Amino acid sequence: MKDLFKALSDSTRREILDLLQEHGEMTAGEIHDSFDVSKSNISQHLKVLSHADLVYSRKVGQYVYYNINVSVFEEIMHWVLKFKEK
Repeated sequence: MKDLFKALSDSTRREILDLLQEHGEMTAGEIHDSFDVSKSNISQHLKVLSHADLVYSRKVGQYVYYNINVSVFEEIMHWVLKFKEK
């Protein structure tokens, strides 16, 4: 969970997740085009998100496609909602 909360603590990473939620699967280049930062910076953010299992990737030729890992968000919501029950 530590990696998860670390990943979610950064506003750029949350914006990447919002972008993926809105548009679905996107390449790293498409994600980069939505930000005013370097490609290496976006790559590092994607690495953190991947390490926390918040996104998954697949490589097709020279492109890497990213998408949200919905199951992790479902687990988070289940965990958060159990506090409401008490």
